[in-house]
Amino acid sequence: MAVEIEKKRKAKRKNPLLWLFEPFEEDRRYALRKLFSFDAAYLDGKLYLAVSDGKEPWNGLLVCTSHEHHDAMRAEFPRLVSHQVLGKWLYLSQSDSAFESTASDLVALALRRDVRLGVESRRSDVHGATP
Repeated sequence: MAVEIEKKRKAKRKNPLLWLFEPFEEDRRYALRKLFSFDAAYLDGKLYLAVSDGKEPWNGLLVCTSHEHHDAMRAEFPRLVSHQVLGKWLYLSQSDSAFESTASDLVALALRRDVRLGVESRRSDVHGATP
């Protein structure tokens, strides 16, 4: 019984990294959706960024981009690494000493719809404005 209560408590816990997505809230083409253990930011129906506060390697910011942009993104943001499990995307660990400033810069880049960011989504509930 205690295990079930603890699972429910964890399931309802708000992701403490959602503050990163606050700049998106004024954008009518922004949608926040769950993506496995992540909270994901969609802009114009594309998946741009995702945050999670679990154990490594699920403790930080996922930068959703294609392989062709990895080198350019790492040149501009040297703290980004290929994610250990989802190697198609880049990752910034919350344990990085410059996490807050680097993550905020990446959010600003997403807001500008930088062409290196964003991957097409198959989800039908993220196209258009946030409900």
